[in-house]
Amino acid sequence: MATIRRFCCNDLLRFASVNLDHRTETFNMSFYMTYLARWPDYFHVAEGPGNCIMGYIMGKVEGQGESWHGHVTAVTVASEYRRQQLAKKLMHLLENISDKIDKAYFVDLFVRASNMPAIKMYEKLGYVIYRRVLRYYSGEEDGLDMRKALSRDVDKKSMIPLKRPITPDELEYD
Repeated sequence: MATIRRFCCNDLLRFASVNLDHRTETFNMSFYMTYLARWPDYFHVAEGPGNCIMGYIMGKVEGQGESWHGHVTAVTVASEYRRQQLAKKLMHLLENISDKIDKAYFVDLFVRASNMPAIKMYEKLGYVIYRRVLRYYSGEEDGLDMRKALSRDVDKKSMIPLKRPITPDELEYD
């Protein structure tokens, strides 16, 4: 059984094996440290017996006005621990923090257009494809911006898909 807890500095030395999946985006140490320092409520780990790291989620809250939202920067589960609904539990935790604590309008994430297992999982969790971002991943592969409205977005405006794809330079960053 997994325990979900806040990510801590020591976990940075223990979670490399979770990042071995070729679909998992990995970042440099300072990137993880920035998230841990700025958005600790959005950085959690699933830990198994023997303190083994099974997966983690890392995110942030950003935007202004009706664009105020939670963002999933990375969610991944080690291959040997998949099909236990750990990613679902981690996603629900981030959604709940975004909704109840930060009063965000929606949660968004980016996923490779070729990553059908992840896209299907996100759709089961209530996410829709909001827009396609051309050549988002290393200037090669398209990314899909997927969104899920939270309770503050009563009319679900944040989930109305854009009609055309965009390029990375058209993204709004806060």
